[in-house]
Amino acid sequence: MVRLHLSSLVIVLACSGGEDAGTTAPPPAVPTTVRVTISPASFFVGSTGAATAVVLDQTGKALTGMTITWNSLNPDIASVSDAGVVTGLAVGQAQIVGSAAGKQGQAAATVTEVPVASVAVSATSVTVAAGKTLQLSATVTNVLGAVVPNAAVTWVSSDPAVATVSVMGMVAGLSPGAVTITATDAGKSGSAALTVIPAPPLSPLTAECSQPQPGRIWCDDFESDRTASYFEYDNGGGSFMRAAGVGVDSSTGMRVHWAAGAVGAGNFHLAFGKTPQSYMKPVDDGTANYREIYWRMYVRNQAGWTGGGGDKLARGIVFADSSWAEAAIAHVWSMNVNSLGLDPASGTDTLGNVRTKEYNDFPNLRWFGEQPGPTPIFDAAHVGKWYCVEVHMKLNDAGMSNGLNELWINGALEAQSTNLNWLGSFNAFGINAIFFENYWNAGSPVAQERYIDNLVVSTQRIGCGSPLPGAASARR
Repeated sequence: MVRLHLSSLVIVLACSGGEDAGTTAPPPAVPTTVRVTISPASFFVGSTGAATAVVLDQTGKALTGMTITWNSLNPDIASVSDAGVVTGLAVGQAQIVGSAAGKQGQAAATVTEVPVASVAVSATSVTVAAGKTLQLSATVTNVLGAVVPNAAVTWVSSDPAVATVSVMGMVAGLSPGAVTITATDAGKSGSAALTVIPAPPLSPLTAECSQPQPGRIWCDDFESDRTASYFEYDNGGGSFMRAAGVGVDSSTGMRVHWAAGAVGAGNFHLAFGKTPQSYMKPVDDGTANYREIYWRMYVRNQAGWTGGGGDKLARGIVFADSSWAEAAIAHVWSMNVNSLGLDPASGTDTLGNVRTKEYNDFPNLRWFGEQPGPTPIFDAAHVGKWYCVEVHMKLNDAGMSNGLNELWINGALEAQSTNLNWLGSFNAFGINAIFFENYWNAGSPVAQERYIDNLVVSTQRIGCGSPLPGAASARR
């Protein structure tokens, strides 16, 4: 009996060791999931959203006091700051990643275009004459109040029979009447009310090529597109193009644009008479050997033009063979000064043997000497005006030195070279080409423009229109 009592006592003592003996403590919280939210999930370029993250443990319970590190997987679309501020940079979708304790989560931020708020159309005039053009401009403003650069607006005319409008906003007047031109972008529109007025009478120069004159071989006033008639036309990558409103009396002319540092800005190569190869397609019947030629052009350099004359302007040529060897060249250029001048040269010896082997074979030319003109048409006081430039090239008779090269500006004799032995007795070809050139040896110092109109080639003196539009008198 005593032994059994003691055993019971032991059992009781063992059980009295404490109430929690034999239970398990809960495991520590472990970060397992990062949930990222962006609000708003979609916003436009230049605006922001807020990224937030919640870190959950293995039981799904949110943990506090966790440090979040932010990163954008598409930083060109949206950036994110250390504080979770997401900034839209470009249209698209960016994944924003939040990391904590070796775990990470992500959410998508969609960046859209800034909505357009308004479109405003402006014009320099409320009228445009039939047959003329007017450039309109559209200003697109977004909801942030910023102007949208290079906005792709759509242009529409309310009455295409009165006026049409190009994709660039150029209005062409067709017939008298009222018309509304509207520009639209992203559902927003603006408009301008215009009146097309009757076309003014054509000036003699604007209609010059519709009135044939004795002796004329070629006339181009650019009112119609005759560029295909030149045997070579180089538009200089878009630098030398027909353009409405840039010619004499605001007619159509040729715009010459030099970018800063540009050397070549396009050219016309015109052939006439008998030529040494079929490639030099003449504008006449191609049979004459012309011994005397006049050519004339109108030239205007933009206001503010700088850097001198831009070197080469034109040259009359006697092409002697299919390798483009030149038997004679009548250069008209600025010779690094502010005036135009003559610089005639022969590609034959004095007897008439052709010495040149190719185009611009300068070492084999006989030079007769530069003859600069006195009028500084390229200085600051003269640019912005039209000048009528006419050149005369007369070949010598065989065995004589009676050739002639002359330059007139606005009808006044500017330079003259006399007693020239252009060709000796060479007579296989006459004057058969004129190159109208835009070539600046050292490159234009700034971006700037020149305008050319009314090219005429004739066997007789051409002269200038009267009155000359916007021109100042040349010296003499």
